[in-house]
Amino acid sequence: MKNTALTATHEALNAKIVPFAGYNMPVQYDGVNIEHEAVRKDCGVFDVSHMGEFLIEGPNALALIQKVSSNDASKLTIGKAQYSCLPNDDGGIVDDLIIYKLKEETYLLVVNASNIEKDWNWIASKNDVNAIMRDLSEDYSLLAIQGPNAVEKMQALTSHDLAEIKFYNFVVGDFAGVENVIISATGYTGSGGFEIYCKNNEAKQIWDKVTEAGAKPIGLAARDTLRLEMGYCLYGNDINDSTSPLEAGLGWITKFTKDFTNCEALENQKRRGVERKLIAFELDDRGIPRQGYDIVDGQGEKIGEVTSGTMSPMLGKGIGLGYVPMVFTDVNSKINIQIRKNAVPATVVKLPFYKG
Repeated sequence: MKNTALTATHEALNAKIVPFAGYNMPVQYDGVNIEHEAVRKDCGVFDVSHMGEFLIEGPNALALIQKVSSNDASKLTIGKAQYSCLPNDDGGIVDDLIIYKLKEETYLLVVNASNIEKDWNWIASKNDVNAIMRDLSEDYSLLAIQGPNAVEKMQALTSHDLAEIKFYNFVVGDFAGVENVIISATGYTGSGGFEIYCKNNEAKQIWDKVTEAGAKPIGLAARDTLRLEMGYCLYGNDINDSTSPLEAGLGWITKFTKDFTNCEALENQKRRGVERKLIAFELDDRGIPRQGYDIVDGQGEKIGEVTSGTMSPMLGKGIGLGYVPMVFTDVNSKINIQIRKNAVPATVVKLPFYKG
């Protein structure tokens, strides 16, 4: 198992450390619900340095990115970021990612920790335009400072006006006494805040100043419940090599105004219509849906399975995502979740679960 630059810091805080995507990562400190509520109501900080970072540079950098990604990266200007995915050749998804335009002809791709090698090999296999590729994953740390009070609590740490950084925009500048840090108004919680990219030897100083400024350390368990309350997809659960971006509700990042990997097949799928779709549901009765549980109809026939599920800390009820045939996808449709011997009734709802 690899360590992040902050593993010793998490151990000193008595975090519960678990192996995740090849790294020793803090899953929780004081308890999932306490940490979850801190992000929803105040400010928390996550160490997500296990994520991967690729630099794509040169005159043909954009051409490569356009070929491998579903969204239209030509719309990016310096200081803007974009959510996208890497379609495979079979209608599924290699990974989802965020693309940052750092300079003209310089882009940063941020990919999921468990897919770093897979994504690198995939993008490299498509690089017949000789774009310059550099894997920076081992050299950089990433902190996510999330919550409604993030701007107020972090403002003293930078000369940049944090309130002026719009969603999916970023600046490169000073933060917590460190220069040339990426301060990005992105995140995976739905409660606002920033993601901070820095070199590994700068991470401890930034973490210490961020926590001194009032951000509570948050583990990966609360990160999962927070993202699920917003209905954000998790790679490996809700999207994978066999799920189409159109089935996953990611048509909004699938732009047919350009050529990209497998675009013709996906465009045909859009024209025909998908046969199944990712839905969000809330349990009508007590229970906690878990990944892998069957989704059944009123006659007890299996129609799908739960891809992500939990007890929502903010709503106090079981919530989840899963793929079902189109006939069950309308809001207010009734389905059942098979929890052990009980078929627990559930209702299809519109995302996000948590409206703030």
